[in-house]
Amino acid sequence: MSEQSRATFRSAGSRWNVTLSIFGVAMLVLYRIAVHAKNVPEIVWFLKLVLIQLLIYFGVAWLSLRTKDSRALLLLGLIFAALFRLGILFSPPYLSDDIYRYIWDGRVQSAGVNPYRYIPADESLVKLRDDKIYPNINRREYAHTIYPPVAEGAFLLITRFSESVTWMKAVMVGCEAITVWALIQLLASFGFARQRVLIYAWHPLVVWEFAGSGHVDALAIAFIVLALLAHRKGYETLTGFLLACATCVKLFPAVLFPALYRRWSWKMPLAFVGTILATYLPYLGVGPFGVLGFLPGYANERGMVSGDQFFLLNVARRLFSANVPASAYLIFTVAVLGILSLWLMRNHRGDDSRYMRNGLIMASAFMVLLAPHFAWYFSWLTLFLCFIPSVPVFYLTAASFLLYLTWINDTANRVFMLKAFIFAPFLIAGLIVIWWRQAPHKKSS
Repeated sequence: MSEQSRATFRSAGSRWNVTLSIFGVAMLVLYRIAVHAKNVPEIVWFLKLVLIQLLIYFGVAWLSLRTKDSRALLLLGLIFAALFRLGILFSPPYLSDDIYRYIWDGRVQSAGVNPYRYIPADESLVKLRDDKIYPNINRREYAHTIYPPVAEGAFLLITRFSESVTWMKAVMVGCEAITVWALIQLLASFGFARQRVLIYAWHPLVVWEFAGSGHVDALAIAFIVLALLAHRKGYETLTGFLLACATCVKLFPAVLFPALYRRWSWKMPLAFVGTILATYLPYLGVGPFGVLGFLPGYANERGMVSGDQFFLLNVARRLFSANVPASAYLIFTVAVLGILSLWLMRNHRGDDSRYMRNGLIMASAFMVLLAPHFAWYFSWLTLFLCFIPSVPVFYLTAASFLLYLTWINDTANRVFMLKAFIFAPFLIAGLIVIWWRQAPHKKSS
């Protein structure tokens, strides 16, 4: 490289560093302002601030994709990412109270009680109640815990050090540190610029949901990325183990199995199934159905039994003025995911990053079919964006914040309209992208 080229490169690098610093300072100020939101009426004000953050974030994502690999940009971006999390870590959770159930489940297990056995309000647990955690547990009067066994094991381990909300949130941020490390390793292995990790680390969705609310999804995502890294290195048994661990934190990572499965391989499936069975064994004292906890009740409460949760089903019901049964839609969902899984498992040919694309396809299809009611369910999509910068998925992760408007009004029509704003543009943009890639383009003469 000539001296002039090196000077030009340094000059461009300096401009990008300054730009990223300006973006970082602006984002940090917005986090410090927005963290003061405390009640339902303030959610609109909060979301307006998040909208500004998302606009800045898209600029950072573009910068991460536009620039060559830069250690300076990577370090600067990670420093700001850490500051964003520190800026809200010590504040009470605003967007969710799930973290109190995490701490309670850890406390119950430390007392030698199976967390799936009793609801928090059961008199058998009265000695474990306090005035900080117990009063804030949602559904404490009627719901058993819903979390799978690896999550429960994590709650036990974490709370043996401290039963504070801040400590639980700090551990979830620690899980994010593992995620960021693994993403950097993967990016480097594919020859991508390492600062692409900022597409995950700077996303307001993951910052608010993990550093702000302490959602256990951060642990599931860490296991997912480690599984992706193990697959990249050819460690099939480890891949199955890590994917199973992710599945036993939150169930949704199971849909990534087709993306990580190698045809005719038995090690990965055996490790996956064996790990799931092994993690459930310590809790089977309540019976095979007891370890499901509140899952059946949650499915009914959230409208999965009636079908009210599913956006595509509601579109069909409104278009055809027919009460399409939820059971029919669930069969359709299983069929779609099954066919998609078989197709992906049969088409592993291509570049080394194909499994990343397949993972994003499975994850996106699952989210559209499920159409969850809560924004943090969309957070795992952000890790794939570091490798497959899909505009429709960028939109989907950003638009998920609209679901917080259900705090103000959660009538069926309101929820349907909000999900229409989330999923309809995603589906339209996705179809356009597919058409554009498949359509033959004539070379200009």
